[in-house]
Amino acid sequence: MLIEAVELEARARAWQDGALAAVCDTIEPWEHGTIARAAAYPSYYSFNLVRVVDDPGMSAEELAAFADEALAGLAHRRIDFDDVLAADARRSAFEALGYRSERLVWMRHDDPGSAPAAQAPVEEVPYDAVEHLRAIWVGEDNMPEVEAFFAQRREVAMLRGTQVLGLYEDGEIVAYAQLGRSDGSAEIEQVFVAPRCRGRGLGTALTCAAIKAFGDVEDLWICADDEGRPKELYARLGFRPAWAAMEFLRLP
Repeated sequence: MLIEAVELEARARAWQDGALAAVCDTIEPWEHGTIARAAAYPSYYSFNLVRVVDDPGMSAEELAAFADEALAGLAHRRIDFDDVLAADARRSAFEALGYRSERLVWMRHDDPGSAPAAQAPVEEVPYDAVEHLRAIWVGEDNMPEVEAFFAQRREVAMLRGTQVLGLYEDGEIVAYAQLGRSDGSAEIEQVFVAPRCRGRGLGTALTCAAIKAFGDVEDLWICADDEGRPKELYARLGFRPAWAAMEFLRLP
């Protein structure tokens, strides 16, 4: 069991490493991890960050100062911890410095029989067909620089062959899932349901359709808020925790 858990965590980390390598111009080592930069996408937080892979023995203030230097020229600051215990120990201090914190859990689908068929009209749609829903998502997340962030996010999605599944109701797309695939593995990157349609199982239907779409991959990942409810839904659909991490983000 311990060997399996270690292997699953290693696979999850490798998937994250691969995503960075596919987009970033530079991934430079530092004493406690790496510094990733994507010059073409400076507002895309996920590809411009300091990654901490162990307990660095540094305070939140020291790490924030290091990130200021490593990410100079960018409007945001982001520090990702692979070691969630090390991150937890500094969480309140980072938040006092103006960083948002999010504890995440990477989950791998390992129970093919647990996802029922989607009981809703789901089909693949163009990337831009769900922009109205992305706008709602941004508003809920209080994200600034929306235009730059989403323009760059779209470029990366086109570069990586991202797929989008839309769920229709009365001829309108009211929910979507965004899917990414690379080197025999895949990730359900986003699942979003319009606020007025929540609580009716549409997120479940979308996730089931996404699982079916990726039935041939070796590893199928989804990343959830480790302190939120969606991870419970994903667990019921056959996803199992593989790796917990934490992100700290200081917005412009």
